[in-house]
Amino acid sequence: MTTPLRLALVQMNIIAGDPEANFAAVQSRLEEAAALQPKPDIIVLPEMWNTGYAMNQIRDLADENGERTKAVISAFARKHGIYVLAGSVAQARGDGVTNTIHVFGRDGETAGEYSKIHLFQLMNEHLHLEAGQVAGRFELDGVPAGMMICYDIRFPELARRLALGGSRIVFVPAEWPHPRLHHWRTLLQARAIENQMYVVSCNTVGESGGTTFFGHSMVIDPWGEVIAEAPEEEMILVADIDLGLVDEVRSRIPVFADRRPELYS
Repeated sequence: MTTPLRLALVQMNIIAGDPEANFAAVQSRLEEAAALQPKPDIIVLPEMWNTGYAMNQIRDLADENGERTKAVISAFARKHGIYVLAGSVAQARGDGVTNTIHVFGRDGETAGEYSKIHLFQLMNEHLHLEAGQVAGRFELDGVPAGMMICYDIRFPELARRLALGGSRIVFVPAEWPHPRLHHWRTLLQARAIENQMYVVSCNTVGESGGTTFFGHSMVIDPWGEVIAEAPEEEMILVADIDLGLVDEVRSRIPVFADRRPELYS
């Protein structure tokens, strides 16, 4: 199966605690990405782009039931006929807040949703957010795809579960900071190699609360090769991929056929 896709990753600076500024920046960046020629099939945003890590204010700042995110991104996707994996946003639900991805199809309809399963204690996520309970999946023009968020990539069990469930590409919105660039690159490449799938990661840049985010958004192929990588500045990273390579890699090294899950527990 040969399925070419054009990806556009919006690597941006997020202003912690200022949803108005962040929504304005995202809308501008989305229009910029939509104007690319050829037009992208999917645009990817980074993690927590609506609020950043303003954890002490997060319940007041969070998007109530994701309604603003859904309205803005759905309208954009429908207008341009482009999938949007809307990074993740701080989303209020009842008394709690989740770190949630919304995906919209070319028709503007919801194509998928995922709330971060693994909460990152070093940034106090566990004190302010509720963990998701379900693995994230959606279909991109009929192609099974998975979702993870930032810290999730340190848990290979999740990526393997997505791969075993049919995912041929996994999207990873993130706010991954200095000094752990080596971890970022190594973990992303490992998830691609061991699961023989594309890994598409969109990180942030800039400084917030004494933490600096280094960018280096990446598109990694099923061999683990980095086919596109951003520097440490705001930009839209574009990459063309061919999902037929997933079948080729999986046929040449039959990892999934050689598994022995009865010995792993």
